[in-house]
Amino acid sequence: MKFSELWLRSFVDPSLSTAELAHALTMAGLEVETIEPAAAPFSKVVVAEVLEVARHPNADRLSVCQVNIGEPAPLTIVCGAPNVVAGMRVPCALIGARLTGENGAAFDIKRSSLRGVESQGMLCSAKELGIADDHSGLLPLAADAPIGRDVREVLALDDTVFTLKLTPNRADCLSLLGVAREVAAITGAALQPPQIKPVAAQNAARHPVKISAPEGCGRFTGRVIRNVNAAAPVPDWMVQRLARAGQRSISALVDVTNYVMLELGRPLHVYDLDKLAGAIDVRFGRKGERVKLLNEQTVDVDEGVLCITDSSGPVGLAGIMGGDSTKAETDSRNIYLESAFFYPEAIAGRSRRYNFTSDAAHRFERGVDFDNNVAGIERATELILAICGGEPGPTDDLVARLPERKPVRVRSARAAKVIGIDLDDKEIGEIFSRLDLAAVKTADGYSVTPPSYRFDIAIEEDLIEEIARIHGYERIPASRPRVRAAMREQPETVRPLTRVKEAIAARDYQEVVNFSFVETEWERDFCGNDAPVKLLNPISTQHAVMRSSLAGSLVANVRYNLNRKQGRVRVFELGRVFRADAGVADGPLTVGGIDQPLKLAAIAYGPARPEQWGLAQRDVDFYDLKGDVESLLVPWQLRFERTNHPALHPGRAANVLIDGRCIGWLGELHPRWQQKYELPQAPILFELELDALLAARMPQYREVSKFPPVIRDLALVVDESVSAQTLLELMLGSRPAVVQDLCLFDLYRGKGVDAGKKSLAFRVVMQDTSKTLTDAEAEEAIAQLLQLVARSVGAKLRT
Repeated sequence: MKFSELWLRSFVDPSLSTAELAHALTMAGLEVETIEPAAAPFSKVVVAEVLEVARHPNADRLSVCQVNIGEPAPLTIVCGAPNVVAGMRVPCALIGARLTGENGAAFDIKRSSLRGVESQGMLCSAKELGIADDHSGLLPLAADAPIGRDVREVLALDDTVFTLKLTPNRADCLSLLGVAREVAAITGAALQPPQIKPVAAQNAARHPVKISAPEGCGRFTGRVIRNVNAAAPVPDWMVQRLARAGQRSISALVDVTNYVMLELGRPLHVYDLDKLAGAIDVRFGRKGERVKLLNEQTVDVDEGVLCITDSSGPVGLAGIMGGDSTKAETDSRNIYLESAFFYPEAIAGRSRRYNFTSDAAHRFERGVDFDNNVAGIERATELILAICGGEPGPTDDLVARLPERKPVRVRSARAAKVIGIDLDDKEIGEIFSRLDLAAVKTADGYSVTPPSYRFDIAIEEDLIEEIARIHGYERIPASRPRVRAAMREQPETVRPLTRVKEAIAARDYQEVVNFSFVETEWERDFCGNDAPVKLLNPISTQHAVMRSSLAGSLVANVRYNLNRKQGRVRVFELGRVFRADAGVADGPLTVGGIDQPLKLAAIAYGPARPEQWGLAQRDVDFYDLKGDVESLLVPWQLRFERTNHPALHPGRAANVLIDGRCIGWLGELHPRWQQKYELPQAPILFELELDALLAARMPQYREVSKFPPVIRDLALVVDESVSAQTLLELMLGSRPAVVQDLCLFDLYRGKGVDAGKKSLAFRVVMQDTSKTLTDAEAEEAIAQLLQLVARSVGAKLRT
């Protein structure tokens, strides 16, 4: 929100400097982002009248002007502006004037000779004065501008432009009147809003209006004005105020609507009455309907888009932008002025759907005062008649359904406790009075009915915030909270989350945080999910659904880094995923039928180790990340089962199981997605349930033997269909007591092993805590293992 300080002070003029006013607004919650002078500093620039223009004798593109600055003798000034003509009034920098150049450096105007003709000053463009970027010609001044008067005074350039950074809930401050109300409440200065008087009708002209969608349009006010001069020039004071508010002057009718929107916070629209085909109907769109807008964009509407229509169909998007077919132009003679109230829910998100926004949409989707429709019409009528002339008809005010203003109760004791200071009812009542809030005293506080322009007051905490703002955040003393220290129970069976993050960071991964909103295509590709949880109001088409896996986000992280020449990527994310599950009752991880478990996922791409002279470079593979998963879940015994997953390579993917329960998956990215997402090589990734990572086993005592171990290698020949995991589980599940450890160290196929067979070699570690094992005891244990696997899977000892 940008505005001129002088314009604001015409509403409320506190005895504060510009800097003090900016500080007061910021501390009250209306952050002043910037304060900038309306024009660059300059001096000795006055209003001058061009008396005579003659061609320069030695230069085709220069003119020699005789200029009246209010002195007895005119000045001779050489000028190169193409628009200089006798009789115009322009800014003139006198000898000794100081101006500001493009680089911010000051320079002085000196007496000089241009192509043999002495010049006694300089006629200025808007850019040379630092007012605007236009340097195509001289800055024309009003025909009645006092000759010899300082230009800074004539153009009110000793002004400051404020830029507010408003939070979305403070739509009431998207106008000068709204900001002025805040300044009056903060400083106690008197508020002087514009005096708006009804403009009497001069004819009986009306235009019929119907509201078919009262849930979208609660009120529609309109007025016919005939015989206007839409091509009339816009007054300088209006152009100036609009420019300092960031609005360029377009035409008299458009400028008036923009001015009233900035002044009162009331968006308006002007139709060419002669272009409207029948009655106006405010309704939702229908499939197949299209409308060309003022920005020359043609859009399709549907049942979710509120439209302004006539008998020809939609002529505009309600609360967003008018249509091209009925726009008022400089040759329009009869106009229809619209001032409506649209519910925020009916407008929010619609303009983003069409990839544009507007000042009206910005206000309506946050909430516009539904009680100043008529005031907006009357103010606009007054300005139009003053600038364009015309004959107004009566004002029609059609009310369908307005928001209900429910009283909000605030307890004085509660407000004092939340803010942390002593507050009595008298001070709270005075604050509500300064804010112009209708407050009724109750036994324990106040009951406040929010005004029509405050959509941000709905609960007790909103009123407590208002009390704190106006009391002054700076007046709230800083004090340390006093709480009782209590030792919190830390179960040994639960691992702290920080330990999990430290563990994966120690494996050379870096943490990333991604949006929970993802592309619909990611869900289909990486999760096989054709029905993801959709957002009702997505911030963009690339963030339209909630993710059911972290995989898509991590692949995007890899692509982002590769595009920036980072060839080795190892990142992890800890976040929620979202899955629709209507059959699950609400709980800590399920809300509204949406299951929201926490997951830990990681992805590795490129070299397995950072490049160095001591190691041969190789790319990361499945077994590198398998080792990472095993290290994260120590001391649990993991089982990896082959699986098919939409995101993973069909032969290089596995489920991760603990005690028969699947807790996640691990694998190489599917070649199809590697090609689609333009990855030179396939990354390896995994995703695990956080609950499994946080679960820890209670430490169990086990005696450490003082006696030496006996190690034997056991080479078994089995069918190709028998997995090493199956053999390990068989032997570990029924191993003799002296067998302490079993591990696979070799796989062999070839000479000496029949076709359809393979040799798996296991290292067997045996040890007793009470004695040294004999060879006979060791051989007996090996024989038991052989008997077990022979009986179960037909394994034979390799000879």
